[in-house]
Amino acid sequence: MGQHPPASRVIAHLSDTHLLGEGRPLYGSVPVEDRLRVALERLEASSVAPDAVVFTGDLADIGEPDAYRRLRAAVEPVIRRMGAQLVWVMGNHDDREAYSSLLLDEEPSDRPQDRVHDIAGLRVISLDTTVPGYHHGELEPAQLEWLRGVLAEPAPLGSILALHHPPVPTPLEVMAVLELHRQDELAEVVRGTDVRAILGGHLHYSTHSTFAGIPVHVASATCYTLDLGADAGRLLSGVDGGQSFDLVHVYDEVVVSSTVPLATHPEATGFSSDYRPMIEGMDPDVRLEQLSSKSSHLNLNEAASSSG
Repeated sequence: MGQHPPASRVIAHLSDTHLLGEGRPLYGSVPVEDRLRVALERLEASSVAPDAVVFTGDLADIGEPDAYRRLRAAVEPVIRRMGAQLVWVMGNHDDREAYSSLLLDEEPSDRPQDRVHDIAGLRVISLDTTVPGYHHGELEPAQLEWLRGVLAEPAPLGSILALHHPPVPTPLEVMAVLELHRQDELAEVVRGTDVRAILGGHLHYSTHSTFAGIPVHVASATCYTLDLGADAGRLLSGVDGGQSFDLVHVYDEVVVSSTVPLATHPEATGFSSDYRPMIEGMDPDVRLEQLSSKSSHLNLNEAASSSG
């Protein structure tokens, strides 16, 4: 209804589920499976029809096999019903052998889990930034060369790079210790390529920046979040609240990332979807007058009765 045609592709971006085996709560108190269930219910009940659903790492909290089985049991039926493609990304809490065998049905492998997904012309590259035995991120020289080779030929709709450790600064000093190391080497590979956006996780709060001229969108966690406004006496504060996921709309010229909170609230105002056919059927000038003119007071009830 505006200047831009609908997005060519839509990605639902979730991160940091941190599931445990046997459905155990994280830290003994955070019901991570319930939080994931709510996120998936919100996504499926919405009007959004994602072409892909991307999970940017820390899928399991300590790499337990049962956690990956439970993750698949929760996620895959929803993905099938929505008709979307599913993209997993390795996180520092994940285990490569369990990840490759239990999520991807491949032989267990301790090699970096890098993969390319074709979302009807949009290339999504899942890049493994994990360092076995550590929580910070890094990319091996061989991975960078592999990525350089992938990006040598542009994709029809461009590329989205999905990784766990986002190449952006963080105001949380403790988290800065666990950042992606040697970011300059990644910048040298992606600068000037068809990479249109970088999706990340790891930080447990939503944030946005740029890297090598490319927009970076970090999704918050579905498990717990880090409170950037915590009391000054706290070096780090993780809370069971504020969880969210992102919706990434890929347009011809731009990529837009929007945050969807898991919590719902009482509606203060709005319009029923019943109004859509009436609005779409209006002449553009009439539509602008009804929806934009202050004198109309958005009186769509009168517009509906007069159009009938």
